[in-house]
Amino acid sequence: MGKKGKKEKKGRGAEKTAAKMEKKVSKRSRKEETFLYNELYVYNIRKDSWTKVEIPNPPPRRCAHQAVVVPQGGGQLWIFGGEFASPDGEQFYHYKDLWVLHLATKTWEQVRSPGGPSGRSGHRMVAWKRQLILFGGFHESTRDYIYYNDVYAFNLDTFTWSKLSPSGTGPTPRSGCQMTITPQGNIIIYGGYSKQRVRKDVDRGTQHSDMFLLKAEDGSKGKWSWTRINPSGAKPTPRSGFSVAVAPNHQTLLFGGVCDEEEEESLEGDFLNDLHFYDPIRNRWFAGQLKGPKAEKRRRRRGRKAEPGGADKQAAKGPSAQEPLEVVREVVSEDGTVVTIKQVLAAPGVAGQLESDDDDGPEEAGVAPVEPSPRSNAMLAVKHGRLYLYGGMFEAGDRQVTLSDLYCLDLHKMEEWMVLVETDPESQEWLEETDSDEDSEEAEGAEGGGEEDEDEEEEEEESGEEGGEEHPSVAPGELFADYLPRTEQHWLRCARDSVGPGAPERRVLRAAQALAQAFYDGSAGRWTEGGAVPCGLK
Repeated sequence: MGKKGKKEKKGRGAEKTAAKMEKKVSKRSRKEETFLYNELYVYNIRKDSWTKVEIPNPPPRRCAHQAVVVPQGGGQLWIFGGEFASPDGEQFYHYKDLWVLHLATKTWEQVRSPGGPSGRSGHRMVAWKRQLILFGGFHESTRDYIYYNDVYAFNLDTFTWSKLSPSGTGPTPRSGCQMTITPQGNIIIYGGYSKQRVRKDVDRGTQHSDMFLLKAEDGSKGKWSWTRINPSGAKPTPRSGFSVAVAPNHQTLLFGGVCDEEEEESLEGDFLNDLHFYDPIRNRWFAGQLKGPKAEKRRRRRGRKAEPGGADKQAAKGPSAQEPLEVVREVVSEDGTVVTIKQVLAAPGVAGQLESDDDDGPEEAGVAPVEPSPRSNAMLAVKHGRLYLYGGMFEAGDRQVTLSDLYCLDLHKMEEWMVLVETDPESQEWLEETDSDEDSEEAEGAEGGGEEDEDEEEEEEESGEEGGEEHPSVAPGELFADYLPRTEQHWLRCARDSVGPGAPERRVLRAAQALAQAFYDGSAGRWTEGGAVPCGLK
């Protein structure tokens, strides 16, 4: 066989090997798969487009971390903590590393400073003067979990951590709370979530709705104090997973979240899409009410003038005029499962039932207003007086669905949401594994005969003949939880070479983890041949 045929056969064998490794890993856990990312995207407001920014040596992939932007050094993005979980769920751990992205030079740097917070997720972090202030979070292991209410400060000039010890009674331990800066330079902590064990293997969660003020004492460097405050107004209902941003008038904006209804062996969530504002100067909550588009207002005025009375008034008062609208969407998953998402919207005004001499456009025909669907953990940002809302997640039965839509709301006008990127059901991401890919792969293998299987051993033998990239070695005693983040970029390159450039990102991640695991296991086996087992592998 010529070199060309040999290379083609080797390519098929490499892909088959990667697929088999990937399948072995995925079979270890059929219940759920988790995919984490360390990609960086920038949304251009003027061009209305997303751009993926490739910067070498980024932080390892993670979720539930915190990111804060500060103006120092031409602009910096600081990231702390978070958690990692492998796709099969066999590896899970929390980070306690600190990274900075220098926006001017587009370079990542890991800042190593002792005395910082322990590894955690769900904490909150804000920029305060020339410091980063961090509060709370949680740490979970296979045996136990712990929630925090400690406070740390990181000095952006000296790159040093210090643990604060505020006086007074502060919040109980929690994660996922609101943490914002007031115009007076104080810090607000609101809400959050925690759980505690009530008896063996039974935990009970708490959705907090209390509010605290963290204040730096005048004239006392490093001295802080806690004060509990009780705001008035239309308070949000208890919830977790809500999103927070600061409006142009220094009010804190709160969107959505989920209210969990817990029983001993079940947990159901009621997802929300309401909007609330907290005014720290007046210490008062306000419900975010949209005024509606101007065309709708004009139509209502015309409707009132043209109202003949009698029959039309009675028609306007009919049951259908006051009933809320139920919007139904169907999302089809990769395995063909159809999930129906129902969203109840407020009824259009009575004017929607009145006649007008003018031709009504879609907005004037009683069409339900556009707004983000109920969700938790959406991302919020305010720029030029506009609120941008991206993604989030919701549950449909036993499934968790991630969203990638993008909305915009003018906070000065408060009229209506604008859709910038619609939800595409075809690109919907399910946070649960289906067997469709494996079934199709097995079917292809049965139809294709055993040629590739016969070539697999030859391919593996040849893999070391032609000079390929050398795999990073495993240090003696190194855990896989440390090895994978350190070498992840290498294994992603190997996986892309194996499965092809057009493969879905989730398949590339699975293949990379499978290849790394196989190499790690082989190295660990060589260590233990003499009977000595490195720490952590017992």
